[in-house]
Amino acid sequence: MSVPSIFNDVLGPVMRGPSSSHSAASLRIGRMARDLMGGELDEVVVDYDPGGSLVTTHDCQGSDLGLFGGLMGWDTDDERLPRFREEIVEAGIDVQIRYIEYGATHPNTYRLTLRGAGGEHRMTAISTGGGMIEVEEIDGAKVQMAGDYFETLVFVRGDAVGLAEWLRGEFDFEDVVTAAGDGFTLIELKGRAMPDAGLLDELRGNTSVTLVRVLEPVLPVLARRGLSVPFMTAAEMEAYRESGGGTMSLGELGARYEGERGGIGEGEVRERMAELIGVMERSIGVGLGGTEYADRILPSQSPAFEKKMEAGELVPGDVLNRVILYVTAMMEVKSSLGVIVAAPTAGSCGALPGAVLGVADALGKGVEDRVEAMLAAGMVGVFIAAHSTFAAEEAGCMAECGSGASMAAAAIVSLAGGGFEQQMGAASMALQNSLGMTCDTLANRVEAPCLGRNVTAASNALSSANMALADYQHLVPLDEVIEAMRQVGELMPREICCTGLGGLAVTPASKAIEKRLAEAAKASTCAETGGQVSGN
Repeated sequence: MSVPSIFNDVLGPVMRGPSSSHSAASLRIGRMARDLMGGELDEVVVDYDPGGSLVTTHDCQGSDLGLFGGLMGWDTDDERLPRFREEIVEAGIDVQIRYIEYGATHPNTYRLTLRGAGGEHRMTAISTGGGMIEVEEIDGAKVQMAGDYFETLVFVRGDAVGLAEWLRGEFDFEDVVTAAGDGFTLIELKGRAMPDAGLLDELRGNTSVTLVRVLEPVLPVLARRGLSVPFMTAAEMEAYRESGGGTMSLGELGARYEGERGGIGEGEVRERMAELIGVMERSIGVGLGGTEYADRILPSQSPAFEKKMEAGELVPGDVLNRVILYVTAMMEVKSSLGVIVAAPTAGSCGALPGAVLGVADALGKGVEDRVEAMLAAGMVGVFIAAHSTFAAEEAGCMAECGSGASMAAAAIVSLAGGGFEQQMGAASMALQNSLGMTCDTLANRVEAPCLGRNVTAASNALSSANMALADYQHLVPLDEVIEAMRQVGELMPREICCTGLGGLAVTPASKAIEKRLAEAAKASTCAETGGQVSGN
């Protein structure tokens, strides 16, 4: 079982929309593919299996945007991402996309064939949700790379046992792994820093070594040998808390967990969280100022909501209306390819920040209280990441907005001064209220019904928080609700799990929007190319 990090798996990355499991994850895959080629890329063939989700979503949900950006070495928030198609041409990289059945076992599988001056390599990787990835295979060699190490790959002719043993004995790598490839052995050296230049030169000079490549980490928090955390379930956390006197808040426990997970001090954990909150607040401000981006379904609506709210033209509900306003603003920034924090995903980036920051502003809470609340939310998210999923492709929108609601509910109780048991009860109730929620995007865009479901998730969080503060009984412990969520996800048909093949996605209205967007894109391309349109 992987050990989730609040900053790797739950809150982050800082990115441009529209989808973390598509655009952020694919960018990270592209970055690692670029490193595999030593930065020299001429041609990339991308294979998507029709049995997965990417055939129907790779274009409109940002897989192409992210992958192309990663192949060019960009970061997830690079300002050039909206121009990715033009930039990849200028970079001289020819990308071909094919739909081929090859038995992919994960709905978000990328099979890449990479060609350049240094030869040809193949890579298979998956997006596991929220921007997280795993590289599974390189040139036929089975690997496990999450992007949280410096991965030094040593390609060796024949048997590599002796060389691998020497590397284990003489150098302080976090791990040394070997795997058989197509006619070679791959030695994978996992480290927390760039390997010594002298060692790299020595390896390259070894007559049995055909190639050495260093794949740099793409995650902010690195793994390490002997990684341990104080708890991995809510029940273990409660026992840990009781053993320490039963006084630690959920936010304090979150800081303790992340500090041990990342090998950093709790003060640094809080500083990093404050920086993420600052990004969230700036994103909401941008959204309230109005956003523009031609290729989207919904126009900018939050400024009009704010005017009506201030004029008293809405049904009273000051805190809830502020939450709706903030959620809408954040989602509009995401849809216009602005910078947001995936929290826990880009598709659900409005629910948690909108709810928590809306309540924080209404209650006049400062930075320390906001950090405490977000750490509480992050701790709930760790349990979901460890024992279920944030990927809508695996478990529908309950994995995204449902998780965001659960996290936000605990955070709101923290802001209101509620106790540990109330925070855990709020998280449980909010997730219970979300089980079975589908992901059936209109026109395959992460805009609608995503906006409404983010608003609903935030409203659920606020309601669950108030019920918990009033000591309503949640009945089912959070661990058991998370397990139920995992089981429900396994029972859900793939057609309603972010494939565009069921639910609202196949209504006449959705198809009409899809047609309108396609015609607008075609007209725009014709105008740019003097009336000539190219395509696959």
